[in-house]
Amino acid sequence: MFSVRLKKRECTDPAKVEQFLAQAKTGFLGLADGRQPYVVPLNFVKIGDSFYFHGAEEGRKLSIMRENNEGCFTVSEHYGTITDPVPAKTDTAYMSVMAFGRIEEVTEPDEAWKAMQSLLDKYVPCYYDQPLAKAHLEKYRSSMGSATVVFKLAARQLTAKENETSPGQMYGQG
Repeated sequence: MFSVRLKKRECTDPAKVEQFLAQAKTGFLGLADGRQPYVVPLNFVKIGDSFYFHGAEEGRKLSIMRENNEGCFTVSEHYGTITDPVPAKTDTAYMSVMAFGRIEEVTEPDEAWKAMQSLLDKYVPCYYDQPLAKAHLEKYRSSMGSATVVFKLAARQLTAKENETSPGQMYGQG
């Protein structure tokens, strides 16, 4: 598989990677639609070695995944610009994670419920006074009439990169 080319930026601390993914809000699912790339921003949650997300039971994303279920899931956060007296040495503080693997529809009801409950816990913590009803997934329909389907990308490989902030060197206007 692939490795991080710039080794000094590689993050190999699993706890740091997990903490980053727990707080990051948007991931990008990269798919191959024949020869055309297709990238979709998604809400997500990572449970174990898998990234979970949901979507409609129909549409371009689902059609592509049914043709080719290999995917790349990327999460990146920008922490600011690191200044330097030499313009060419100005840099960006960031962290990013890329996961490569096979995408599967989650058909096991308890696994799908756990993923959806974990998404609610991540994006609206403490908002609901009780857990999601397990029947909700079966009954819910979007405004366009589509059922919700839960998917997971089971990561075969995961790489992480970072460039930490440099106190006293971060760019700030005025």
